[in-house]
Parts: sequence; C-alpha cells; structure tokens
Amino acid sequence: MSQTITRGYKALLDEANAKIKTLPAAEAMAMHGRDDVVFVDLRDPRELEREGRVPGAVHCPRGMLEFWIDPESPYHKPVFAQDKTFVFFCAAGWRSALSTATAQDMGLQPVAHVEGGFTAWKNAGGPVEPGAPTKA
Repeated sequence: MSQTITRGYKALLDEANAKIKTLPAAEAMAMHGRDDVVFVDLRDPRELEREGRVPGAVHCPRGMLEFWIDPESPYHKPVFAQDKTFVFFCAAGWRSALSTATAQDMGLQPVAHVEGGFTAWKNAGGPVEPGAPTKA
C-alpha cells in the first residue's frame, strides 16, 4: 500500500509563511552585526563548508532546533534564552520558514527568516566568510 500525503511541503510552507515575518535579504543585511539580533544558520555542516557562512551567525542544525530552544531540554543552548531578535536562514528559505514558524509556536520571539535564504544573502552582496572544513 502506498502512502497518501494529505499536507505536502507546499501547504506547510504556505501555512508557515502566512504567520511569520519574512525579511528580504537587504533588510536582513541591515540588521547584521546588531547586538540585539542573532542570525541562526540552519544548514547542515556540509553546506557551511561548501558555501561559506554569514559572519557571526550561530549554527543550529535543523534537527536540533526544538531541543536547543526549549530550556527544559537537556540540549538547550543559552543563546536561545537571550532577549534578542532571531533571524533564521537556510539555503533557499524553505527550512527557515518552517523553523521560524516552529520557534514562534514554541514562544521564541521576536523571530523572522531571510527570504531566499543564504543564496539570496550572497546574491545581494551580504558578507560571507569561508566555511571551515568539517571533522571526519
């Protein structure tokens, strides 16, 4: 028997985008470097190594987001307990839209994501530093 998917990724993205704040790359770039803003890179380590990084961004693998945000989790990261604005991004904006909706649903605020992700950031001339090689 084959699976019947009743809500595909497009529906999930539409639902997320309807309730979250989306920043064009230029607007996100204007926020970069501010003390009251944390950029959160959701890409996997291979993407960071291959494509580079936004300087100063916190790397949070997408699969750990909920655990790092929740202070009750044994995996909680103090960065997510700060009174700051959190700007999520991935490669193209899909994972970050879903992540922003999840973070918002969990109570993290204020949150937003970069429309078009790291690709849009680079294309808009945002600062990028080389990615460090991942450990084997």
